Amino acid sequence: MTINYDAVLDDMVSAAREAGALTLEHFKHFRDLEIGVKGPGDFVSDADRDSETLIRDRLLSRYPGWSLTGEEFAPVEGEDPEHRWLVDPIDGTTNFIYGQHYTITISLRRGRETLCGLVYNPVADEMFTARLGGGAWLNGERLHVSRSTDVAMMCVGTGLPTPNLSLYPGAYARLDAIRAPIGAVRVVGSAANSCAYVACGRLTGYFEETGFVDTAAGILLVQEAGGIVTDWWGRGPDIYEKTGTLIVANPATHAYLVEQLAAVPRKEPKGP
Repeated sequence: MTINYDAVLDDMVSAAREAGALTLEHFKHFRDLEIGVKGPGDFVSDADRDSETLIRDRLLSRYPGWSLTGEEFAPVEGEDPEHRWLVDPIDGTTNFIYGQHYTITISLRRGRETLCGLVYNPVADEMFTARLGGGAWLNGERLHVSRSTDVAMMCVGTGLPTPNLSLYPGAYARLDAIRAPIGAVRVVGSAANSCAYVACGRLTGYFEETGFVDTAAGILLVQEAGGIVTDWWGRGPDIYEKTGTLIVANPATHAYLVEQLAAVPRKEPKGP
């Protein structure tokens, strides 16, 4: 059976917009949200669970044999071993619970290949979409990474975890290593949105230790917009999937970040 992946992406967009409307209703009352704690600095709200439930229902009813991995519930293993949705129903939950911008991100994988993905910011009504080989888009406008090559004009995104998070140590040392000569450092608070900002040129690069469910769609956006995706030591996206140490950037910023992060002890991939 031939699958029309453009139509699949349309269905993803519809599900994300519906989830966006749902989460915005929660967002209007962010001071009254019931917040749970999954771990140090890792929060969850009813809005996360409601959003993922809606997206699951919409996608799996339309494509019942496919699999799905989300953030809030156990994975769904469908009859089709190749096609798998990756869903983060609210990326940037800390932003969300404090009334700041957040995103919804959905990607579709076939084996180890991301076929299409989206990052949706409901607050700004910005829908970033990408199809493998079909370019990256924001609300219908074609995207390209920044062409800037001047180190002094680089604007790099990252995250600043609290010390009790179980992440690769030395976040502040890495920040110190890259920040002196560049133009600006920004903490967007959503890995998916940070990738989208690289794709559209609002950031020239972004690096952080983060999860693949959060960033699969954003990585495709950056690649389709002409950017480079590796781990911190310049190894390909397949290595990042296993280490979580991500760089997405335009060519000049990528070269700068790899050079500045070269002294960081390598994190080796686990698993096949």
